[in-house]
Order: sequence, then C-alpha cells, then structure tokens
Amino acid sequence: MKSEDNRYIWQLNDWPHWVYDRQRLTPVLVQVYRAQGHLLGRMHDLGLDLRDQATLRVLTEDVLKTSEIEGEKLNPDSVRSSIARRLGVDIGALAPTDRQVDGVVDMVLDATQRHHELLTQERLFGWHAALFPTGYSSLTKIRVGQWRDDAQGPMQVVSGPIHRQKVHYEAPPAHLLDAEMLDFLNWFNVDQHDDPVIKAGLAHLWFVTIHPFEDGNGRIARAVGDMALERAEQSTQRYYSLSAQIQRERNDYYDRLEATQKGDMDVTGWLQWFLACLLRAVQGAEETLAQVLAKARFWQHWAGMPMNDRQIKLLNKLLDGFDGKLTSSKWAAIGKCSQDTALRDITELLELGVLKKSEASGRSTSYELMLDAPML
Repeated sequence: MKSEDNRYIWQLNDWPHWVYDRQRLTPVLVQVYRAQGHLLGRMHDLGLDLRDQATLRVLTEDVLKTSEIEGEKLNPDSVRSSIARRLGVDIGALAPTDRQVDGVVDMVLDATQRHHELLTQERLFGWHAALFPTGYSSLTKIRVGQWRDDAQGPMQVVSGPIHRQKVHYEAPPAHLLDAEMLDFLNWFNVDQHDDPVIKAGLAHLWFVTIHPFEDGNGRIARAVGDMALERAEQSTQRYYSLSAQIQRERNDYYDRLEATQKGDMDVTGWLQWFLACLLRAVQGAEETLAQVLAKARFWQHWAGMPMNDRQIKLLNKLLDGFDGKLTSSKWAAIGKCSQDTALRDITELLELGVLKKSEASGRSTSYELMLDAPML
C-alpha cells in the first residue's frame, strides 16, 4: 500500500464510486449533443452510398489512429480494404490484408456495429485474441484472451530507458481482476444513472485504470468507449473518430489519465477533457464530409471519361489524401507498371485537365489534382 499522498485511485476506500460535478459538465455536454445532431442531420441528407463512404473513411482513420496511439503503424490500404470487405462497400480492387489488421478491424466493428449487445468477459477475450493473433506482442509472448496474471511483477505503465524507467501508473493486482471486471461489466451493461455520453468517458477511464490485460488495454478501452458512444447515439454508422482526435492530443491524453489515476474519485476534470476532446472530434468531422462530397462530385464529373484501372486507383488515392508527393516513380510502384507506362497514364490525365504539375515539386516532378476544377 502506498502512502496517503501517493495512492492510486483504485486503492481509495470509495473506489469505484465515481463523483463528478454535472453542473460544470453541462455547457460542454450541450455543445457535444448539438454538434452530434448537426452532423447526423447533414449526413442523413446524403444518399446511402455517400454515408457508406463517410463511414468507411472514418472507420479506417479510427483503426489506424487507435493503433498509432500505441506506437503501431498499420498499412492504410490494408485497413481500408479489410473494413470495406466487412461492410460490403465497393472500393474497386481490394488490397491484401493480414491477421493483425483484420484483428483490429474486427474489434472496432464488433464494438460499433453490435453496440446493443451485452459486453461480456468472453467478448473482451475475443477482442484481445483478435488483437494478438500470434500470441505475441512484438517479440514477447503474452497471455491472450485471458486476464493478466502478473507473473512478471505488477502491471505498470512506464516510460524511459530500462535502467531509469519512470512509473506513471500501477494497476490493481491480478487476483482482484475477476471482481473488478465483474463490477465494471455490470455497471456498463445495466446501470443507467449516468448520461450516456458521460458514461462513455467513465467507461474509458474505468477500463484503462483496471488494465486487465498484459497488452492492448488502451485500444480495448477506446473500443469500449466507442461502444458506449454508439449506444448513446443509437447508430451503427460512424461519422467521426474519437481515437483520431485523441491521437492528435496524445500527450495531453496521457497527462490527464495519469493525473486522474493518482487523484481522488472526483473525475470532473477528466470528463471535462474527454467531452471537449469528443466535441473537437465531432466538429472536425465536417472535413470528412467535405472530402466525401468532393470525391463524389469529382467522379460524377468524370463519369463519361474512359480511364484505365491504374488511373482510377491513383486518382482515388489522391482524393483520399495521398501521403507525400505523387511522382511518376510512385505511380509505377503503386500501379505495378513500368516507368514509361506510368508517364503515359499521367500525360493522358494532364491533357484532360484532371491532373496538374505541382508547383512545389522540388527536384522530382510531382502531380496533384486540379482542385480548382469546376466539379470540386
């Protein structure tokens, strides 16, 4: 047991009876509901195909960013293809995927598409097994699909080099996990006292504080939070990504978690940050909507123009947000063709007015969409 001024929140006598000031949370909570309503209203005005495209874009970002927060980079094309395959969204040729990508996708989709079903120990074990299909985290073998056992010592969140690591947090010991998770799951599935959006913030905090697995706790905590948000909205379609917003505010996210886990049961400060972060995520989704509409208008304009599969594939990559500069060599690599063929593809699109040479090409000529064209 730690000293009175250095105890973790789960060691307090009134754990896990959360306390928060609803009056202080009300202003930002009202803004969140207003922003959600505005976004859903705009999306409902679109056709089903465009809503599916928006959901695909958001879920792809969600899967990429929830992994990136943990320092793991997934292949965007593989993630997008995995999601499109599961949702039945036509995106043309599908990129190959692997068990690791499919596992994260399966967890995120299970949490959001089946949010109305009970969250159970078996379901959480399934998510964990999907995240670690090989039974390893990096090069370390871990307990998969079961609670941690602390065989290697207490579960700690640390940073810094091995010889002088800083301990940011220590989780409850393994022998308490059955009881801790039973309390959590009963509250998550049954208790209706908290506002549904506030409950999402509490669920995220509560789960990551228990830290029941050897690895993957952050990703699963965010999936649990997303599941609670879907229950609040009564929707299976996602038009914003909280994980992407958390990734943008990653340092503040970890600072807030650490301060809360070393504080008392009044978590008003954590919930204020969570709701404000959620509000920024919802407001930022307007950009996603604009990109989806621009892509739809682009293809409506060029629908009668004959293009080969490579050209369509590369133009879609540009419309989805190409990382870096598109050069003829990158075109050849992505399109799996020769440099001469890539140049012919590009020249045709330059002559049509679909592409233009970038003004900031540097030593290698690069190309970009004619964003000032009438259809956009």
